[in-house]
Amino acid sequence: MERFLDIFKSKDLRNKILIVIALLIAFRALTAVPIPGIDANKLRAFFNSNGLFGFLNIFSGGGLARLSITMLGVGPYITATIIMQLLTIIFPKLKEMYYEEGSRGQAKFNQYSRILTVPLALLQSYGFLNLLIRENILGNLSLGQIINNVLVITAGSMIVMWIGELISEQKVGNGISLIITAGILSGIPTSIGYAMATFSNAMIVSYIIFILMVIGLVFAVVMLNEGERKVPIAYSRQVRGNKMYGGVQTYLPLKVNSAGMIPLIFAISVLLFPQFLAQISSIISVNLSIELNNLVNRFLGNQLIYGSIYFILVFAFTYFYTSITFNPEELAKNLQKSGGFVPGIRPGENSVEFFSNLVSRVTFFGALFLSLIAIAPLIIGYFIGISTLNVSGAAILIVVAVALETMRQIDSQLMVREYEGWE
Repeated sequence: MERFLDIFKSKDLRNKILIVIALLIAFRALTAVPIPGIDANKLRAFFNSNGLFGFLNIFSGGGLARLSITMLGVGPYITATIIMQLLTIIFPKLKEMYYEEGSRGQAKFNQYSRILTVPLALLQSYGFLNLLIRENILGNLSLGQIINNVLVITAGSMIVMWIGELISEQKVGNGISLIITAGILSGIPTSIGYAMATFSNAMIVSYIIFILMVIGLVFAVVMLNEGERKVPIAYSRQVRGNKMYGGVQTYLPLKVNSAGMIPLIFAISVLLFPQFLAQISSIISVNLSIELNNLVNRFLGNQLIYGSIYFILVFAFTYFYTSITFNPEELAKNLQKSGGFVPGIRPGENSVEFFSNLVSRVTFFGALFLSLIAIAPLIIGYFIGISTLNVSGAAILIVVAVALETMRQIDSQLMVREYEGWE
């Protein structure tokens, strides 16, 4: 409680938090503006019968379920980011730009991601509109109306991306993550209302298991995000003039899950990618699009296949994201420059090998644990028969991870202000 009150004692931090809240309110207001010609009953039935679009609705911040002008949300931007990250493996210059040119290179890299977001949003909006027309959720639209809606939806997606970046600039949380979290939290009252409306004495055991599972998942996510491997670091003594420097021992914390919730978002995006391809294939042939959509739904509608692919993707993306964000060579080089070393390990190549092996082992357990948490709701939902658990697992992982990261950033700003004094 005292920490919460400290937030409002600093004028600068208080203003930042109020700006973030105002931006999130503006985003939520945009999700309430629908595109014209919607059959609400058919839309609701469509989402209830398609779990994959439930995941996509998470990335839209709840806008997709309302078919709002922000129906794509941050989905195109996340897809663009994934593509750019994958391109760093293929093109060394992109990797050099992102990792070696500092903030300037990362700013240029992010600009390329924004540019790529535009054509992806155009394709996704066109494909999704065709799917809705085919499902009779939207009436038959003329070519002019389709083009108009595509441009409006694309503009809405770019506005959401811009709002996310404005939030990130306040340094009290990641904007894209907070937008996703806001969409998840906004759906909680509706979910509770639906659960109460459909409650019966015969289902009481299932609901108790569900509540216990949510509590267990929250605890597991907290433990996973806070877990770390402490590597002892010693600094050699150096004499400069009449003063002696170094000679101290500290430790380097290696997070068990250094990738955070990114692997989960990447995995869900990849699972949605076949559906995206099926949608945009309507540009070539409507019949081809229908056949591909049916194939994807049959394939991923199998819970065993879906759960297995989901597990593998989360596990693989945890390793992938850790490998591109953690550079053992750079770490070993920086330690050597500052006179630091791991006791019993020689600086140079031996340190690089040590850190590479250590991160690989730590990441293995982090990836395994994160993957099990991701599919746990699918397993439990299969046995107790509550279909909403499929979405709740991803939602819990995202909300808890974002809450922890936001609290960490706020705490770091509070610590800085404690040294500088209150304004």
